[in-house]
Amino acid sequence: MGKLINVGFGNVVNSQKIVAVVSPDAAPVKRMVQSVKGTRSLIDATQGRKTKAVIVTTDDYLVLSALQPETIARRFAEVYDFEDKGENHE
Repeated sequence: MGKLINVGFGNVVNSQKIVAVVSPDAAPVKRMVQSVKGTRSLIDATQGRKTKAVIVTTDDYLVLSALQPETIARRFAEVYDFEDKGENHE
């Protein structure tokens, strides 16, 4: 299992399963979310707040997050930068 990325409010996603982190404002993304709404493929991790990012996974899940895509991308980069530094020192 890969590293877990915090997507807000204590919710985490396996970093190895993330394909993309996108803004929910684009029409194609809105259609993707609408097409899986009401199914088990949509995971709402917003805790009732406005959706600011949609995380697409390799298993065809969509995870809704209240964090900005840039924030999630930064957390993703921090996890892998830390991992790379750890490998260099061993």
